[in-house]
Amino acid sequence: MNQRKIARIETFLVPPRWLFVRVENGDGAVGWGEASLEGWAEAVEGVFEAFRDRFIGADPFNIEDIWQVGYRGGFYRGGAVIMSALAGLEQALWDLKGRALGLPAWQMLGGKVRDKVRSYAWIGGDRPHEIGEAAAGRKAQGFNAVKMNATAELNWIGTNKQFDEVVKRVEAAQAQGMDVGLDFHGRVHRPLAKQLAKVLEPLGLMFIEEPLLSENMDGLPEIAAHTSTPIALGERLYSRWEFKPFFEQGCVDIIQPDLSHAGGILEVRKIAAMAEAYDVAVAPHCPLGPLALGACLQIAACTPNHAIQEVSLGIHYNTGGHDLLNFCTNKEALTPVDGYLPVPDGPGLGVDIDEAAVREADKDRHRWRNPIFRNADGSFAEW
Repeated sequence: MNQRKIARIETFLVPPRWLFVRVENGDGAVGWGEASLEGWAEAVEGVFEAFRDRFIGADPFNIEDIWQVGYRGGFYRGGAVIMSALAGLEQALWDLKGRALGLPAWQMLGGKVRDKVRSYAWIGGDRPHEIGEAAAGRKAQGFNAVKMNATAELNWIGTNKQFDEVVKRVEAAQAQGMDVGLDFHGRVHRPLAKQLAKVLEPLGLMFIEEPLLSENMDGLPEIAAHTSTPIALGERLYSRWEFKPFFEQGCVDIIQPDLSHAGGILEVRKIAAMAEAYDVAVAPHCPLGPLALGACLQIAACTPNHAIQEVSLGIHYNTGGHDLLNFCTNKEALTPVDGYLPVPDGPGLGVDIDEAAVREADKDRHRWRNPIFRNADGSFAEW
């Protein structure tokens, strides 16, 4: 009797804001993935009711076919919720297949093109001295590059003083020997985004991220015309079809698909191949947990145009002090050294999960919600 059939699909809401996926074969083989979608875990978990109906009894080795059915089989397709669920399931299938065959996912995707992965971490702080301290802390963790928010509030009208404050914050991080990427988070409207991009150009930033929200795609060429700093975006795009017009427009230099939002490992590999044809680099978004990072490192290992990898090591985005290593038993696989993470040698995603710890954490199923910010005048502010 063929036992290579999916027998069980489980989900776990793990603090601080993660959603882990566990897939089990009839013969007991197991794979793990991460379908985290910050603030929408319950909605993503709901998709797995349909996935169980679809895929219990399916051959887990047929990853492409399962993905196509998961994407197209419900008629309505795409979007953050469905694509995040599909990403977590797909990651778990690669993990299961890799462990069954004794191969890392990158080996099954064509083999590695690098031995280590340049990485960066996020830092917070409103004032230069806070930024400097945060950058020093990341340096002590093994990073030599960081990303930070450009500004808390810079809406329609800005001043030279506000621009100067942004510059001083960047310089405080650079003073610690850090390369810096600056995240606009779509907070800055087009008239000011082009001004701020021009002011920042002499600082030699790694990139400016989401200078405009992706729905304002028509404004990006104007921003690009005002700066030579690389423009990055893509964490809120969920498939190759959504990335396609940005490539065609020629206004993005670095794409940032999230492997837990954009359909998983193979979909992001396809997006990266499209980007390569347009001479665009890949730097996956990952403010998430250990399985998401493990999936990112599989892409980093086998993708020629991969540039740098975001890492959520330690306190990140108000996660309450939870560390992505808490549920990972092979911590060295996700620990940076001299600014680089190792390419995982272990099978599947290369991350060994403490299943007992995950099941215990799931008893306190989180209800994490994105914080809401307000401008000085009381109006809603982008995250």
